[in-house]
Amino acid sequence: MAELVEKMTDVRLLQQFQAYLLVELQLAKPSVETYGREVLIFQRWLGSHTSDVAECTVVHVLDYLAARQEGGVDQRTVAKSISALRSLFQFSILEGLRSDNPALRIDLPKMAVKLPEVLRIEEVESILEHMDIRSPLGLRDRALFELIYSCGLRISEAVDLSMDRLFLDEEIVRVRGKGDKDRLVPMGKESIFWINEYLEFGRPTLLGNRIQTDKVFVNQLGKGLSRKGMWKRFSQASIRAGVSAKVHTLRHSFATHLLEGGADLRSVQELLGHSDISTTQVYTHLDKDDLRVYHKDYHPRG
Repeated sequence: MAELVEKMTDVRLLQQFQAYLLVELQLAKPSVETYGREVLIFQRWLGSHTSDVAECTVVHVLDYLAARQEGGVDQRTVAKSISALRSLFQFSILEGLRSDNPALRIDLPKMAVKLPEVLRIEEVESILEHMDIRSPLGLRDRALFELIYSCGLRISEAVDLSMDRLFLDEEIVRVRGKGDKDRLVPMGKESIFWINEYLEFGRPTLLGNRIQTDKVFVNQLGKGLSRKGMWKRFSQASIRAGVSAKVHTLRHSFATHLLEGGADLRSVQELLGHSDISTTQVYTHLDKDDLRVYHKDYHPRG
């Protein structure tokens, strides 16, 4: 019976913690879900070690993180876990459950900078040209992926895009990014052309006589397109084009191609919706072939 009461208490604490993240800290729903998942794992570990959130010490937290690493999680997951626990203990202090935050005594692991995968321009063009524009779904796909590459959209930003945020005459799109922050992004001529084609010949067919939705990109049931649906369609087009790529590489390619074309870093930061320019700086990398060519062409001993 005591064990059941303890589990109910854990569940209640987790629910209240997630409400705190959502309402008080105004974190995005995916972040709340991630933190909640990390805290749930931590609670279960504490339960197996006869402790709880109110009584655990920094030694418990260190042992827990060591166990996670031994289980095979990477440094990025460890960092997420520490961040989640810092928020959990801060919430516990506010609730009067404890007076200290042991997770603040643990440093976040240093992360190796992982360079994003980037497609060559001809690879992007090949994937886009392998969309079957004879069908409404293919027309939608061409418009969708042209827009992502033209504007550097995140996957969530593309699937959540509503009709009232498209300004085709002005050649801009109003994007709602992380933290519900809006930004205006210019659209390229190609994306405008294919979106017009889709809106005239593709979307009405997909909607049919079903309940109307304000989402720009819809599936064969007339409902808003899901992330999973987008990933699947892009994967199919990539295979047909003979290119190994994931849909988020279009955003990475957008940023890299802009910088290679002479765009300044601050402008690319604004277009991508990055709050910190250090996030954008990862796109300033040059591959070894570029470095070899530049050294040969410009160094006096090249």
